[in-house]
Amino acid sequence: MFEPNEKRVFALGPGVDFPSALIDGLRLRLSDQPPEAMAHVELVVNTTRMARRLQTIFQNGPPGFLPKISVLTELQKRVAHKLPHKVAPLRRRLELEQLVRHLIRQQRDLAPEANAIDLADSLAELLDECQSEGVDPAALAKLDVSDMSGHWQRSLAFIKIAATGTQREDGALDPEAYQRLAVETLSNTWRETPPLHPIILAGSTGSRGSTLALMKAVARLPNGAIVLPGFDFGLSPGFWADMKNALVYEDHPQFRFQAVMTACDVAPSEVTPWVHTRPEAPERNQIVSLALHPAPVTHRWMTDGPRLPDISDAFRKVTLVEAPDARSEASAIALRMRAAKEAGQSVALITPDRMLTRQITSALTRWGLVPDDSAGSPLHLSPPGRLLRHVADSFVAPMTPDRLLAVLKHPLTHVGADRGWHLLFTRELELFLRRTGPPKVDLAILNSFVDKMDADGLSAWVDWLAATFLRDQLNERQPQDWLRQLVHAAEQAVAGSTGHVSDELWARNSGEQAKAVVKTLQDNAGFGGPLGAFDFARLIQFLLSRESVRDRDAPDPDLMIWGTMEARVQGAELLILGGLNEGAWPEVTQADPWLNRALRHQAGLLLPERRTGLAAHDFQQAIAAKEVWLTRAKRNDDADTVPSRWINRLTNLMSGLPVRNGPTALRDMRARGDTWCAWSAALDD
Repeated sequence: MFEPNEKRVFALGPGVDFPSALIDGLRLRLSDQPPEAMAHVELVVNTTRMARRLQTIFQNGPPGFLPKISVLTELQKRVAHKLPHKVAPLRRRLELEQLVRHLIRQQRDLAPEANAIDLADSLAELLDECQSEGVDPAALAKLDVSDMSGHWQRSLAFIKIAATGTQREDGALDPEAYQRLAVETLSNTWRETPPLHPIILAGSTGSRGSTLALMKAVARLPNGAIVLPGFDFGLSPGFWADMKNALVYEDHPQFRFQAVMTACDVAPSEVTPWVHTRPEAPERNQIVSLALHPAPVTHRWMTDGPRLPDISDAFRKVTLVEAPDARSEASAIALRMRAAKEAGQSVALITPDRMLTRQITSALTRWGLVPDDSAGSPLHLSPPGRLLRHVADSFVAPMTPDRLLAVLKHPLTHVGADRGWHLLFTRELELFLRRTGPPKVDLAILNSFVDKMDADGLSAWVDWLAATFLRDQLNERQPQDWLRQLVHAAEQAVAGSTGHVSDELWARNSGEQAKAVVKTLQDNAGFGGPLGAFDFARLIQFLLSRESVRDRDAPDPDLMIWGTMEARVQGAELLILGGLNEGAWPEVTQADPWLNRALRHQAGLLLPERRTGLAAHDFQQAIAAKEVWLTRAKRNDDADTVPSRWINRLTNLMSGLPVRNGPTALRDMRARGDTWCAWSAALDD
């Protein structure tokens, strides 16, 4: 399948449909072998979505054998019998939360105690990264902080305590440590008895240390190979050599490939195209590649810019929408998606901005269109998630009228028998509270309401309301005690004053997801320490917000909404890149409260700009599609926005190249976007 002297590090360029090209290259390399040779090939991909797309392409193609398709994380199962067991991520977070809370109580100037959960989460991410990158957390205490403030010295000392304090007597490992050990064990097994069948690891950029170690092991197999996505074959050898400086190039879209090539002992010129599939817009790729050069080397625009192809031709199918506000941006995108639907064109919106996707989904409902949103909806915004949060908030402080009315009007509250009477009583209570205006709702207020309104069943309803939502300030309790009270109160809220037993709280996809979160917390609550009501409410909010749920039925297969990761493995005729503002895409670089940038670099950890570099790689791949929309809002709810750095660089490069028709191309892109904004505004009028 491979040539004897091949390095077996392959790649596909931006704008190439990666799954389709991967299969085309596989069939081409097996064209002179018997049909059953395909069944011996093993494809290892980075996501389940990639695996599903590959299976779909094979099923829609000519009859034949299928390769074995697996996901990176599934490789753990092959050596699971040699590894200790793995603990749940929540257990480790609860353990760290206790340590962080104790630290804050000892050093009050470190942070407010209310931030203990957030600090524990960031500490867990740091320890995960140490384990993934093969950095001993205990060794961090030896970093040189002589010229830094005392805060970082305290931080390093506590990281060492946290790393040793979470070691378990039974040898159980955290998820990232388990993954790293699984990769090392599998690599050693392959080194002793290498598999003879072809193993191809495809679609990963090697952004995490454990994944990079696995890619290195696969590349060394007798019939192993890796296929990189979105590799820029046009970069010069000198640029690749300069890219070894992480402090300058970490946010470049191709930076992660430098580490992959170094690990596999391959020069950039030795990376071979997996298949010679022509990108949709190769001239545009050249322009975007130059535009995305990091700021310290943008002087190359002066020398390389005049040698670019004609920009006007390259961007003829690119539209730049600069809407006045977020609502106008969503309306214009929805109108374009509707037009694509009518023309029989598949369209995908790509954005990390979930608020924008919800606005677009809402705008599409005016035409009865339901997009296929791959990310679904956040669980904490679903009906069960909101009810659980409302009940948890009732533990924190005295119930105010607005909070009480919000939970009483919730669609799951009193969902059983006599809900009509419940809504009637709720309306009358709202009118009473608006007339009297009490700062909080207590039994005295409710008794006054009962005296004012004489109705059958009102006393029982008020008793149920008070027992479910009104309570005195609660002291610290163990997490399992809080959870038991939360579930009881939430189920009592659903049952209503008649005591009608209902399973609506845990029904449908959202209810099942919420029940799974509750079950996970129940299984691991014993590893946490006492929590106050506020901290428990924050914990519930945190756990629910990390999950998503898909409750939509029969979405339109031609109208898709993807996150940036899904866009790497899918194909559509029109791609809309939405929310291209700083802080949204790319997201704001989060400051690490435990290690600053210099200490992370000194320790060999990833710099904060890594996420920006990965987002830039996603942008570079998406803008290489056949037809592209780039959209942003000039203003959000608070203030004027700043265009995404990639939009800024691209427009600045185009504006400075009149010899390549750059200003003309930019003017045409904006004119096309202004036309659609005008149409959407006229439709709203």
